Amino acid sequence: MSPLSSSLLNPRLSFSLKPLFLFSQSSFAPRKFQIPRQSVSAKRKTFSALASEQSSATDNGGRSGGGGRSGALSPTPVVEEVQRIDVNPPKGTRDFPPEDMRLRTWLFNHFREVSRLFGFEEVDYPVLESEVLFIRKAGEEIRDQTKFSMTVAVFHFYVQLYCFEDRGNRRVALRPELTPSLARLVIQKGKSLSLPLKWFAIGQCWRYERMTRGRRREHYQWNMDILGLPEVTAEAELISSIVAFFKRIGITESDVGFKVSSRKVLQEVLRCYSVPENLFGKVCIIIDKIEKIPIDEIKRELNTTGLSEEAIEELLQVLSIKSLTKLEEILGGAGEAVAELKELFSLAEKFGYSEWIQFDASVVRGLAYYTGIVFE
Repeated sequence: MSPLSSSLLNPRLSFSLKPLFLFSQSSFAPRKFQIPRQSVSAKRKTFSALASEQSSATDNGGRSGGGGRSGALSPTPVVEEVQRIDVNPPKGTRDFPPEDMRLRTWLFNHFREVSRLFGFEEVDYPVLESEVLFIRKAGEEIRDQTKFSMTVAVFHFYVQLYCFEDRGNRRVALRPELTPSLARLVIQKGKSLSLPLKWFAIGQCWRYERMTRGRRREHYQWNMDILGLPEVTAEAELISSIVAFFKRIGITESDVGFKVSSRKVLQEVLRCYSVPENLFGKVCIIIDKIEKIPIDEIKRELNTTGLSEEAIEELLQVLSIKSLTKLEEILGGAGEAVAELKELFSLAEKFGYSEWIQFDASVVRGLAYYTGIVFE
């Protein structure tokens, strides 16, 4: 049965397909409608133009200029302009047809199975959050007003925020990641939560950024969070869970690895040069870009924070260390940073994944909520 005949048998389907017949270039001929010639306008007119014509066509006494009977002018039909719809999803997003959805479901199931195997409970948060939650967390208040009246706030320098004002005049944003939402919910629950807390989430996130290979503006994030456990055993368990996930999907230590460090290493170096604590966050943000921009640019940015040339050179020298033994020689073994890192590597031996991790002092992360051991 042809598309035309099937549409005639189903009035609802026929209604939805009629506009396509008027503009289709398919082989069958569209139905021709007999429209009175005098009721068709070849030129699009607005209602104000029609009203003006009606006013000029009638005299002050309400009679038509041609002497005919007075009455309302029949409005000329307005010809609507049809805009062709792009069948592709918005730039930076993607569809999940069945073959892709099967793969995504398989992957997400492994996320959930590993999380539950390590004792984590699943949670979720709104995709739409208050804008201030992310701007305060990122420590940035730079905004760029676009011609579409949508504010784009810079998020951690290279990550940008989809944010706007809703109809209630509230500043909201699509979540760019899950951690700030986690913090908000934990604060909301307060003392009703029993610690340590072990939650995981798999959420859709949005970042308005320059797209690169494998990096879109829409992505999914698997979060595993442990709260209320100050020892490095939390980090050791998290790394162990990710290693377990990789093994389940066939990835080995020869394919991927973890770079491990502590922000306390950076704190100890800055303390040696009497750098004020309030500059620590700014220095972390700059150091976090060490593999993204030239080293001369890193030095220039560090210099703007007030660090001396000597402190900058010493800092970069320490951050280039790839051996925990060498770090201990420079900072000494009594420092908290070295002690925690040594404990973590000892636990890695016991968990059985020491071949998956390596020390890299330059891993500091630039976001405010990172406090101790960090890995990537």
